[in-house]
Amino acid sequence: MVAADSFLGFIMWSLRRAYACSRRINRSWLGCFRARTAELDRVCHFDNDRAGTCTLENVIFGRYNLSNELNHKPAISAKQYVGSCGYCSKAAMGNDNENDEIGGGIKEFETSGMDEIIEESNAEEMDGDVDEEYGKKKAALELLNTITETPNIVDFFSKFTEEGNELSRGEIYLIMDHLRKKQLYWKALQFSEWLERSKQTDFTERDYACHLDCIAKTLGLWKAEKFIDKIPESFRGKLVYQTLLASCVSVLNIKKAESVFQKMRDLGFPITVDACEQMIIIYKRLEKKKIPNILLMMKDQNIKPSFLTYKLLIDAKCQFNDTTGMEKLVAAMKNEGMELDVFALAVIARHYISMGLKDKADLMLKEIEKRKQKGGGLGARRALLPLYASLGKADEVGRIWNECKADPKQSECIAAIQAWGKLGKVEEAEAVSEMMLQTWKNPTFGYHTSILNVYIDNNLTSKGKDLVEQMGDIGWWAGPLTWDALVRLYIKAGDVEKAHSILLKVARMKRKRPLYTTYIAVMEHYAKRGDIHNTEKLFQSMRELGYTARFKPFEILVDAYINAKTPIYGLRARMKADNLYPKKEFAGKMALVDCFRKAELSNLHD
Repeated sequence: MVAADSFLGFIMWSLRRAYACSRRINRSWLGCFRARTAELDRVCHFDNDRAGTCTLENVIFGRYNLSNELNHKPAISAKQYVGSCGYCSKAAMGNDNENDEIGGGIKEFETSGMDEIIEESNAEEMDGDVDEEYGKKKAALELLNTITETPNIVDFFSKFTEEGNELSRGEIYLIMDHLRKKQLYWKALQFSEWLERSKQTDFTERDYACHLDCIAKTLGLWKAEKFIDKIPESFRGKLVYQTLLASCVSVLNIKKAESVFQKMRDLGFPITVDACEQMIIIYKRLEKKKIPNILLMMKDQNIKPSFLTYKLLIDAKCQFNDTTGMEKLVAAMKNEGMELDVFALAVIARHYISMGLKDKADLMLKEIEKRKQKGGGLGARRALLPLYASLGKADEVGRIWNECKADPKQSECIAAIQAWGKLGKVEEAEAVSEMMLQTWKNPTFGYHTSILNVYIDNNLTSKGKDLVEQMGDIGWWAGPLTWDALVRLYIKAGDVEKAHSILLKVARMKRKRPLYTTYIAVMEHYAKRGDIHNTEKLFQSMRELGYTARFKPFEILVDAYINAKTPIYGLRARMKADNLYPKKEFAGKMALVDCFRKAELSNLHD
């Protein structure tokens, strides 16, 4: 162990030492350095937070302290880790309840080379008796985590290069990919800006696409569009525009997505299956009736559907409750020689369960069980736990959980907590959560959110508040799912104002936006009270965060005016601006509001 005056100073000393060693081996500082931070007193993903005490603020913002202690380990080669890595964002099919972690169903893609390095599980989850290859990957992960936790990434690398060191392109890709996988887009953007400013590398179209994606995620689509004008024309290609398209889809901005898609066609870029899938994703969420137009275009241009295309369409058919259409798509996949994966089987099983087709659901579950036996254990067990819970089969949930306990993974534990909670078996859920605390020193942030949701769903608000105090005490990392759970907790406790204040605080952070469903939950309670002021306030906040062109917020807004027995003005113009037109049921509600306007005019006349 080496003493140092500061965290940054010691890191720089270690990097210089590692660099000197690496020049003798393969000139790669990244492959020859292994650093591990000491235990974090607080866990957080935001840059400039300070350690805090047990308060709700700490749960919302996630406070932490960072120790200066580091270990230096023997060299390893980076060649094992630097693979192909892309920087576009691709919207995942996900569930359309918008209840995913970042509110828009986003995942990163074209990162197959990085997937082998960056394990999502904690270091504590790794076995002690691992082979040399596994140890090298773990070492690389620890180094990347050290870079992640550096307070100022620009100063970090500026001082490093001042010592005469250089970053290879593979190392740049590795660092950038890691920051983005951790959703540290501010740091990724700062790193990209520093690379361009310091001329560390000649930017390619992929680099510009990465930069564009980080801007879209941190500063918004408007800034991202402006950045395209600054990109040299020779690098303003398909990848850049496809990245912008994916960014539009990620925030569900349907108008902008259609505009970018059309511009790609106008510029003569070949329309790929990836671009078509982006449009299917956003139409699946907002305007399902437009999906056939994309499919027709794919047919006309001879664009062959991919495996993901079929999965998206299957999911869309399930949302339409079109069982026959969904089954035809499954048959078409089989004719193409494609086999449904566990995820697709789970989607179909959920559909059958929701439609009351338990016999067909059982067939899907048996197929997933077969995949589990063939070696797809982790994903299969994680899928089976909630499905058996939805069917009310506590014995089957117990059987799958017993299999998981032999070699538990955090994702399976969280699925088990959710499954037991759905069955109303709170004690079993608590037992799983207790096992997680004993097994992993720092469980994934989904751990607290999952057990908190169990308490909320089973009306145990007092236990939920106790857990929130514990989360505040340790400064647990908070994200959209945690915020959603906190809001629902206070709504259930009858404290809507507290729930609203949490939403206001996280919206001001501007790092991640709260979930769409979180806003809807608070809006509905204000609307029931006839509280027009707060309903309108939340409505406007949703629009500022990009939640536009949706009927539900307008419906809630109208309900607020109806319950307040107050006329609403300019509603049709506001809807028209979002290209929304009243449906029959909604038109009936608007007629009620118009009656209040007539009554108001009548009173004035009298």
